[in-house]
Amino acid sequence: MEDLDRHYELRLTAEPCRFGVVRRIVTAHLRHWNLASVTDQTLLGLTELLANVHQHVGSTAPCILRMHADVNADALTVEVRDDSPDLPQARTPDPLDAGGRGLAIVAALCKEWGAQADESGKTVWFTVATAPVPTPALLQPVELALDVDPLELEAVLAD
Repeated sequence: MEDLDRHYELRLTAEPCRFGVVRRIVTAHLRHWNLASVTDQTLLGLTELLANVHQHVGSTAPCILRMHADVNADALTVEVRDDSPDLPQARTPDPLDAGGRGLAIVAALCKEWGAQADESGKTVWFTVATAPVPTPALLQPVELALDVDPLELEAVLAD
C-alpha cells in the first residue's frame, strides 16, 4: 500500500514577527494534505508552543517545527523542539494574570500532548484528531437516484 503519511519540518527562531509566516506555511500544508478542518486548533496550539519558546528560552532561540499527519491513525502531530532541556510546567494562573494559560489551551484543543527532554534540548508536542481523508483508491462511485424521466430532464435542460 502507498505511504499516505505526510511530513514537514521547518527551522526557525522564536521571534513573534515570524509567527504569522509560520502560520501561513502550516495552513498551506494542512490544505494540501486535505486537513483544513483542523487548521484553527493546530494554529492555536502551535502559536502557544512557539510563544513558550519565545518567553522561556528566548526570541533568538533556534527551534524546529515538525508536523506529521498519520492518515491511517487519523491524527496530526505537531512538535516544537528547542535547545533548552527545561520541561514546561502546566500551572493554574491567577484569573488576573496576563499569561500562563498556554499549556491549558493546548491540552483543551488536542487529543493528547506531552514533552520530552534529552541532552540537547526538549520537544513539546500535541496531537489533534483528524477526519479520515479519502484517497482516490478509497473513493466509491456514487449512483444518483432520480425520479425524473430522462426525456423530461432533457427538455428542462434545453430551456
